[in-house]
Amino acid sequence: MRGIIILVAAILISSGAAAQEIDWKKIDDALGRSAAVTGDVHRYGFPRTDLSVTLDGVAIKPALALGGWTAFKPVHGGAMMMGDLVLLESEITPVLTAAIENGLEITAIHNHVLRASPATFYMHISGHGDPVKLANALHTALAASKTPLTSPSSAVVPEIVLDTEALDRIVGVKGKSVGGVYQFGIPRRDPIAENGMSLDPVAPLGLATGVNFQPTGNGKAAITGDFVLASTEVNPVSAPCVRTGSKSRRSTATCSTSSRACTSCTFGRTTMR
Repeated sequence: MRGIIILVAAILISSGAAAQEIDWKKIDDALGRSAAVTGDVHRYGFPRTDLSVTLDGVAIKPALALGGWTAFKPVHGGAMMMGDLVLLESEITPVLTAAIENGLEITAIHNHVLRASPATFYMHISGHGDPVKLANALHTALAASKTPLTSPSSAVVPEIVLDTEALDRIVGVKGKSVGGVYQFGIPRRDPIAENGMSLDPVAPLGLATGVNFQPTGNGKAAITGDFVLASTEVNPVSAPCVRTGSKSRRSTATCSTSSRACTSCTFGRTTMR
């Protein structure tokens, strides 16, 4: 028993040392911005502030559906990186090529907002190894697009002209104002693992259901969201969306939760009563 206790303690100490060895400033410098830190996960945002995208006459704010990101989590052997990049169709091949040539993996390419002009696509990336090399590889891949690579400048944030208290009450969690959009993030409550490794905390690693409200005037909003679901949950969750007029955008397997597939299902609609 004593030997088991010593072994467990050694593993915990080793894990903590690995996290401390990462020089996060080098990652910040490579990516040209600082991270939002939750637990041991460092998450970097890459909003497509350079794009002017409209859908059904609504000018989409980056915080509604154009917010690319990547997250780094310390693991044995360096870091695990995963992210979601927002790209134009013409940028997919150059970014994909640069990412693969620099050792990153592409795990999905899909669409979130149909009928948008110009059309935007979402490329899921991942990597494992030296965190500085991963950051440099990501920078090289992003440089093949027109994604802004300098830290976003602070701008005047428009007021959220919606009954946010009512939205908080209906959704059941408190939202937050980000770039003129009222955002909700609802993390999965069940354990999620990838290749046998626990993904925790889940929210900054992209495993939280997100729902965003962009005011469009007169108490209405453009709404989009991304549900993180077990495969058995997709149809039960989709049914009420269909009944209320929400439009399903996609459904694709993205991870594993225990022994079940975990699916991300995006929906949207343009008005709220």
